[in-house]
Amino acid sequence: MDRIDATQIPEPGLVVLDLTAPDEATAHAVMAALERLWATSGITPVRREPGMPGVRARIHADIRHTGTQPSDAPYGAEV
Repeated sequence: MDRIDATQIPEPGLVVLDLTAPDEATAHAVMAALERLWATSGITPVRREPGMPGVRARIHADIRHTGTQPSDAPYGAEV
């Protein structure tokens, strides 16, 4: 993966997470779970690196802001 530079994490609360998982489905599930917790870059591309096990992805998150945590209200209801 590319190196992380200061422009990607210019202030406290911003993070860059490099994810390694055994398969695409697992990587997507983890990224979706993180998206429910924090404001993230969403489901990002997953890639395989020759000679390395599993798949890799990078996700950017702002842990100061909550994500898309589902509410108990029915779909379409005002909250």
